[in-house]
Amino acid sequence: MRNLLIFIVFVSLFSCADHSKSKALRTYTLQGNAIGTTYSIKFLSNKNIAAEKAIDSLIKAVNRSTSQYIPTSDISKINAGDSTLTIDHYFEDVFLTSKRISKETDGFFDPTVGILVNTWGFGPKKTSTIPDSTTIKELLKFVGFKKVTLIDGHIIKKHPSITFDFNAVGKGYLVDVISNYFETKNIENYMVEIGGEIRARGHNGKEKPWTIAIENPNFDGSRSIAVTIQLKNESIASSGNYRKFKLDENGHRFVHTINPKTGFATASNLLSASVFGAINCADTDAYATAFMAMGLEKTKTFLTEHPELKVFLIFNNEKGELETFQNFE
Repeated sequence: MRNLLIFIVFVSLFSCADHSKSKALRTYTLQGNAIGTTYSIKFLSNKNIAAEKAIDSLIKAVNRSTSQYIPTSDISKINAGDSTLTIDHYFEDVFLTSKRISKETDGFFDPTVGILVNTWGFGPKKTSTIPDSTTIKELLKFVGFKKVTLIDGHIIKKHPSITFDFNAVGKGYLVDVISNYFETKNIENYMVEIGGEIRARGHNGKEKPWTIAIENPNFDGSRSIAVTIQLKNESIASSGNYRKFKLDENGHRFVHTINPKTGFATASNLLSASVFGAINCADTDAYATAFMAMGLEKTKTFLTEHPELKVFLIFNNEKGELETFQNFE
Protein backbone atom coordinates (compact mmCIF):
# COMPACT_ATOMS: atom_id res chain seq x y z
CA MET A 1 0.00 0.00 0.00
CA ARG A 2 1.27 3.42 -0.93
CA ASN A 3 0.97 5.13 2.46
CA LEU A 4 3.79 5.28 4.97
CA LEU A 5 3.52 5.06 8.73
CA ILE A 6 4.74 8.61 9.08
CA PHE A 7 2.46 9.59 11.93
CA ILE A 8 3.58 9.06 15.48
CA VAL A 9 1.22 9.68 18.37
CA PHE A 10 3.42 10.93 21.16
CA VAL A 11 4.29 8.38 23.84
CA SER A 12 2.93 10.65 26.53
CA LEU A 13 -0.52 10.28 25.01
CA PHE A 14 -0.36 6.57 25.68
CA SER A 15 0.23 7.01 29.39
CA CYS A 16 -2.50 6.34 31.91
CA ALA A 17 -5.27 8.89 32.04
CA ASP A 18 -5.63 11.37 34.88
CA HIS A 19 -9.04 10.25 36.11
CA SER A 20 -9.57 13.32 38.26
CA LYS A 21 -9.42 15.52 35.17
CA SER A 22 -11.23 13.19 32.80
CA LYS A 23 -14.32 12.93 35.02
CA ALA A 24 -14.07 9.17 35.60
CA LEU A 25 -13.43 8.45 31.95
CA ARG A 26 -11.12 5.49 31.49
CA THR A 27 -8.64 5.38 28.61
CA TYR A 28 -8.72 2.15 26.59
CA THR A 29 -5.92 1.18 24.20
CA LEU A 30 -6.25 -1.44 21.45
CA GLN A 31 -3.44 -2.52 19.12
CA GLY A 32 -3.16 -5.18 16.44
CA ASN A 33 -2.85 -5.96 12.74
CA ALA A 34 -5.24 -5.07 9.94
CA ILE A 35 -5.17 -4.95 6.13
CA GLY A 36 -1.45 -5.66 5.90
CA THR A 37 -0.40 -3.08 8.49
CA THR A 38 -0.85 -2.26 12.17
CA TYR A 39 -3.49 -0.33 14.04
CA SER A 40 -3.53 1.61 17.30
CA ILE A 41 -6.79 2.80 18.82
CA LYS A 42 -7.47 4.83 21.93
CA PHE A 43 -10.83 5.85 23.30
CA LEU A 44 -12.25 7.22 26.53
CA SER A 45 -15.33 5.79 28.19
CA ASN A 46 -16.94 5.53 31.62
CA LYS A 47 -18.40 2.11 30.85
CA ASN A 48 -17.07 -1.20 29.63
CA ILE A 49 -17.36 -1.64 25.87
CA ALA A 50 -16.41 -4.88 24.10
CA ALA A 51 -14.79 -2.89 21.31
CA GLU A 52 -12.05 -5.34 20.34
CA LYS A 53 -14.41 -8.05 19.13
CA ALA A 54 -16.58 -5.56 17.25
CA ILE A 55 -13.54 -3.96 15.59
CA ASP A 56 -12.20 -7.35 14.55
CA SER A 57 -15.54 -8.12 12.89
CA LEU A 58 -15.51 -4.79 11.06
CA ILE A 59 -11.97 -5.38 9.78
CA LYS A 60 -12.93 -8.81 8.45
CA ALA A 61 -16.07 -7.44 6.79
CA VAL A 62 -14.23 -4.64 5.01
CA ASN A 63 -11.51 -7.10 3.94
CA ARG A 64 -14.09 -9.48 2.49
CA SER A 65 -15.40 -6.62 0.42
CA THR A 66 -12.42 -4.53 -0.70
CA SER A 67 -9.14 -6.42 -0.19
CA GLN A 68 -7.52 -7.53 -3.44
CA TYR A 69 -5.12 -9.64 -1.37
CA ILE A 70 -7.97 -12.06 -0.60
CA PRO A 71 -8.86 -14.18 -3.67
CA THR A 72 -12.46 -14.64 -2.52
CA SER A 73 -13.16 -10.98 -1.74
CA ASP A 74 -15.72 -9.01 -3.71
CA ILE A 75 -13.08 -6.84 -5.34
CA SER A 76 -11.08 -9.90 -6.42
CA LYS A 77 -14.19 -11.45 -7.96
CA ILE A 78 -15.06 -8.21 -9.77
CA ASN A 79 -11.48 -7.85 -11.00
CA ALA A 80 -11.70 -11.43 -12.31
CA GLY A 81 -14.74 -10.48 -14.37
CA ASP A 82 -17.74 -11.36 -12.18
CA SER A 83 -20.46 -8.92 -13.28
CA THR A 84 -23.27 -10.72 -11.41
CA LEU A 85 -22.00 -10.00 -7.90
CA THR A 86 -24.11 -7.63 -5.83
CA ILE A 87 -21.77 -5.39 -3.89
CA ASP A 88 -22.25 -4.60 -0.20
CA HIS A 89 -22.39 -1.13 1.36
CA TYR A 90 -18.65 -1.13 2.12
CA PHE A 91 -17.74 -1.56 -1.54
CA GLU A 92 -20.36 0.99 -2.53
CA ASP A 93 -18.99 3.56 -0.06
CA VAL A 94 -15.43 3.16 -1.35
CA PHE A 95 -16.58 3.19 -4.98
CA LEU A 96 -18.63 6.38 -4.60
CA THR A 97 -15.91 8.14 -2.60
CA SER A 98 -13.37 7.19 -5.27
CA LYS A 99 -15.66 8.36 -8.06
CA ARG A 100 -16.18 11.75 -6.41
CA ILE A 101 -12.51 12.41 -5.68
CA SER A 102 -11.43 11.10 -9.08
CA LYS A 103 -13.70 13.72 -10.65
CA GLU A 104 -12.53 16.48 -8.30
CA THR A 105 -8.85 15.76 -9.02
CA ASP A 106 -9.34 15.42 -12.78
CA GLY A 107 -8.39 11.75 -12.66
CA PHE A 108 -5.15 12.08 -10.69
CA PHE A 109 -6.82 9.81 -8.15
CA ASP A 110 -8.07 6.72 -9.94
CA PRO A 111 -8.46 3.25 -8.36
CA THR A 112 -8.77 1.65 -11.80
CA VAL A 113 -4.96 1.78 -12.02
CA GLY A 114 -4.94 -1.77 -10.64
CA ILE A 115 -3.64 -3.33 -13.84
CA LEU A 116 -0.76 -0.84 -13.86
CA VAL A 117 0.01 -1.36 -10.17
CA ASN A 118 0.23 -5.12 -10.79
CA THR A 119 2.35 -4.67 -13.90
CA TRP A 120 4.82 -2.49 -12.03
CA GLY A 121 4.98 -5.10 -9.26
CA PHE A 122 3.44 -3.03 -6.46
CA GLY A 123 0.29 -5.16 -6.13
CA PRO A 124 -0.38 -8.66 -4.76
CA LYS A 125 1.91 -10.24 -7.37
CA LYS A 126 5.47 -8.98 -7.16
CA THR A 127 7.74 -8.65 -10.18
CA SER A 128 11.12 -7.07 -10.86
CA THR A 129 10.28 -6.40 -14.52
CA ILE A 130 10.13 -2.77 -15.64
CA PRO A 131 7.38 -2.36 -18.29
CA ASP A 132 8.25 -0.47 -21.47
CA SER A 133 6.33 2.45 -22.96
CA THR A 134 4.52 0.23 -25.49
CA THR A 135 3.16 -1.98 -22.71
CA ILE A 136 2.09 1.03 -20.67
CA LYS A 137 0.29 2.56 -23.63
CA GLU A 138 -1.73 -0.64 -24.13
CA LEU A 139 -2.60 -0.92 -20.43
CA LEU A 140 -3.82 2.67 -20.25
CA LYS A 141 -6.79 1.54 -22.35
CA PHE A 142 -8.02 -0.24 -19.21
CA VAL A 143 -7.60 2.74 -16.87
CA GLY A 144 -10.17 5.43 -16.18
CA PHE A 145 -12.97 5.74 -13.64
CA LYS A 146 -15.33 6.88 -16.37
CA LYS A 147 -15.07 3.36 -17.77
CA VAL A 148 -16.83 1.81 -14.77
CA THR A 149 -20.35 2.34 -13.44
CA LEU A 150 -22.51 1.21 -10.55
CA ILE A 151 -25.97 0.07 -11.63
CA ASP A 152 -28.47 -1.57 -9.27
CA GLY A 153 -25.74 -2.90 -6.98
CA HIS A 154 -23.57 -4.25 -9.79
CA ILE A 155 -20.23 -2.94 -11.08
CA ILE A 156 -20.25 -2.64 -14.86
CA LYS A 157 -16.86 -2.43 -16.59
CA LYS A 158 -16.42 -1.36 -20.21
CA HIS A 159 -13.62 -3.92 -20.52
CA PRO A 160 -13.06 -7.08 -18.44
CA SER A 161 -9.38 -6.19 -17.96
CA ILE A 162 -10.21 -3.10 -15.89
CA THR A 163 -8.85 -3.77 -12.41
CA PHE A 164 -9.69 -1.97 -9.16
CA ASP A 165 -7.08 -1.19 -6.53
CA PHE A 166 -8.50 0.49 -3.42
CA ASN A 167 -5.20 0.55 -1.51
CA ALA A 168 -4.97 4.32 -1.88
CA VAL A 169 -8.24 4.83 -0.03
CA GLY A 170 -8.71 1.58 1.92
CA LYS A 171 -6.85 2.38 5.13
CA GLY A 172 -8.59 5.71 5.49
CA TYR A 173 -11.95 4.09 4.82
CA LEU A 174 -11.41 1.43 7.50
CA VAL A 175 -10.44 4.21 9.93
CA ASP A 176 -13.83 5.80 9.20
CA VAL A 177 -15.72 2.53 9.64
CA ILE A 178 -14.19 1.94 13.07
CA SER A 179 -14.65 5.59 14.04
CA ASN A 180 -18.32 5.41 13.09
CA TYR A 181 -18.66 2.38 15.35
CA PHE A 182 -17.44 4.47 18.29
CA GLU A 183 -19.90 7.20 17.46
CA THR A 184 -22.79 4.72 17.50
CA LYS A 185 -21.65 3.91 21.04
CA ASN A 186 -21.68 7.62 21.96
CA ILE A 187 -17.91 7.67 22.42
CA GLU A 188 -16.96 11.33 22.09
CA ASN A 189 -13.20 11.02 22.59
CA TYR A 190 -11.19 8.63 20.44
CA MET A 191 -8.23 8.29 18.10
CA VAL A 192 -8.17 5.59 15.42
CA GLU A 193 -4.89 5.02 13.57
CA ILE A 194 -4.35 2.40 10.87
CA GLY A 195 -1.01 2.34 9.09
CA GLY A 196 -0.50 6.05 9.69
CA GLU A 197 -3.98 7.24 8.68
CA ILE A 198 -5.80 8.83 11.60
CA ARG A 199 -9.17 10.16 12.64
CA ALA A 200 -9.53 11.84 16.02
CA ARG A 201 -12.43 13.27 17.98
CA GLY A 202 -12.57 15.11 21.28
CA HIS A 203 -9.51 14.89 23.53
CA ASN A 204 -7.05 12.39 25.00
CA GLY A 205 -6.89 11.19 28.60
CA LYS A 206 -5.18 14.40 29.67
CA GLU A 207 -7.97 16.52 28.17
CA LYS A 208 -5.60 17.72 25.44
CA PRO A 209 -6.05 17.54 21.65
CA TRP A 210 -4.63 14.46 19.98
CA THR A 211 -1.12 15.47 18.87
CA ILE A 212 0.40 13.90 15.76
CA ALA A 213 3.97 14.10 14.48
CA ILE A 214 4.88 14.02 10.79
CA GLU A 215 8.30 12.64 9.93
CA ASN A 216 10.99 13.98 7.67
CA PRO A 217 11.64 12.00 4.47
CA ASN A 218 14.92 10.43 5.61
CA PHE A 219 16.36 8.18 2.90
CA ASP A 220 18.82 6.54 5.31
CA GLY A 221 16.04 4.87 7.30
CA SER A 222 16.43 7.11 10.36
CA ARG A 223 13.41 8.87 11.83
CA SER A 224 13.02 12.53 12.75
CA ILE A 225 10.06 14.84 13.20
CA ALA A 226 9.29 17.59 10.68
CA VAL A 227 6.22 19.10 12.35
CA THR A 228 3.57 18.34 14.96
CA ILE A 229 -0.15 18.85 14.45
CA GLN A 230 -3.04 18.92 16.89
CA LEU A 231 -6.12 17.24 15.48
CA LYS A 232 -9.37 18.88 16.52
CA ASN A 233 -12.16 16.61 15.30
CA GLU A 234 -10.19 15.99 12.12
CA SER A 235 -8.70 13.25 9.97
CA ILE A 236 -5.19 13.08 8.57
CA ALA A 237 -3.52 10.87 5.96
CA SER A 238 -0.23 10.82 4.16
CA SER A 239 1.44 9.52 1.06
CA GLY A 240 5.16 9.35 0.34
CA ASN A 241 7.54 7.90 -2.22
CA TYR A 242 10.86 7.93 -0.41
CA ARG A 243 10.73 4.44 1.13
CA LYS A 244 8.76 2.19 -1.19
CA PHE A 245 10.27 2.06 -4.68
CA LYS A 246 12.17 -0.15 -7.11
CA LEU A 247 15.31 0.43 -9.17
CA ASP A 248 16.07 -0.62 -12.73
CA GLU A 249 19.48 -1.85 -13.89
CA ASN A 250 20.60 1.75 -14.41
CA GLY A 251 19.62 2.78 -10.90
CA HIS A 252 16.55 4.73 -12.04
CA ARG A 253 13.98 4.97 -9.25
CA PHE A 254 10.37 3.92 -9.86
CA VAL A 255 7.92 4.78 -7.10
CA HIS A 256 4.76 3.02 -6.02
CA THR A 257 2.46 5.97 -6.79
CA ILE A 258 1.29 5.34 -10.35
CA ASN A 259 0.36 8.41 -12.36
CA PRO A 260 -3.03 7.50 -13.92
CA LYS A 261 -2.44 10.03 -16.70
CA THR A 262 0.85 8.58 -17.95
CA GLY A 263 0.80 5.05 -16.54
CA PHE A 264 4.33 5.46 -15.27
CA ALA A 265 5.66 5.06 -11.75
CA THR A 266 7.78 8.19 -11.95
CA ALA A 267 8.00 10.49 -8.94
CA SER A 268 6.78 14.07 -9.04
CA ASN A 269 8.72 16.73 -7.13
CA LEU A 270 6.72 15.89 -3.99
CA LEU A 271 8.39 13.53 -1.52
CA SER A 272 5.43 13.37 0.84
CA ALA A 273 1.97 14.85 1.16
CA SER A 274 0.07 15.01 4.43
CA VAL A 275 -3.56 16.11 4.22
CA PHE A 276 -5.89 16.86 7.10
CA GLY A 277 -9.19 18.51 7.83
CA ALA A 278 -12.68 18.07 9.24
CA ILE A 279 -13.55 15.43 6.64
CA ASN A 280 -13.54 11.63 6.42
CA CYS A 281 -10.20 9.87 6.61
CA ALA A 282 -10.96 8.08 3.33
CA ASP A 283 -11.05 11.49 1.65
CA THR A 284 -7.73 12.64 3.11
CA ASP A 285 -6.24 9.28 2.09
CA ALA A 286 -7.34 9.70 -1.52
CA TYR A 287 -6.31 13.37 -1.73
CA ALA A 288 -2.82 12.57 -0.44
CA THR A 289 -2.36 10.01 -3.22
CA ALA A 290 -3.67 12.41 -5.87
CA PHE A 291 -1.32 15.16 -4.74
CA MET A 292 1.71 12.88 -5.05
CA ALA A 293 0.82 12.33 -8.70
CA MET A 294 -0.08 15.99 -9.30
CA GLY A 295 3.13 17.46 -8.00
CA LEU A 296 3.57 20.70 -6.07
CA GLU A 297 2.19 23.37 -8.40
CA LYS A 298 -0.99 21.51 -9.41
CA THR A 299 -1.59 20.70 -5.75
CA LYS A 300 -1.29 24.37 -4.75
CA THR A 301 -3.79 25.32 -7.45
CA PHE A 302 -6.18 22.60 -6.27
CA LEU A 303 -5.94 23.85 -2.68
CA THR A 304 -7.10 27.34 -3.64
CA GLU A 305 -10.38 25.74 -4.69
CA HIS A 306 -10.59 23.50 -1.60
CA PRO A 307 -9.94 25.64 1.48
CA GLU A 308 -11.28 22.85 3.71
CA LEU A 309 -8.05 20.93 3.11
CA LYS A 310 -4.90 21.61 5.11
CA VAL A 311 -1.58 20.18 3.95
CA PHE A 312 2.04 19.74 4.90
CA LEU A 313 4.08 19.03 1.77
CA ILE A 314 7.74 18.10 1.52
CA PHE A 315 9.29 18.57 -1.91
CA ASN A 316 12.49 19.02 -3.86
CA ASN A 317 13.05 22.53 -5.18
CA GLU A 318 14.77 23.34 -8.47
CA LYS A 319 18.17 23.00 -6.78
CA GLY A 320 17.31 19.56 -5.46
CA GLU A 321 17.03 20.87 -1.91
CA LEU A 322 14.27 19.89 0.50
CA GLU A 323 11.57 22.45 1.17
CA THR A 324 8.19 22.38 2.84
CA PHE A 325 4.83 23.99 2.16
CA GLN A 326 1.91 24.33 4.55
CA ASN A 327 -1.35 26.28 4.43
CA PHE A 328 -2.10 26.35 8.18
CA GLU A 329 -0.68 28.14 11.21
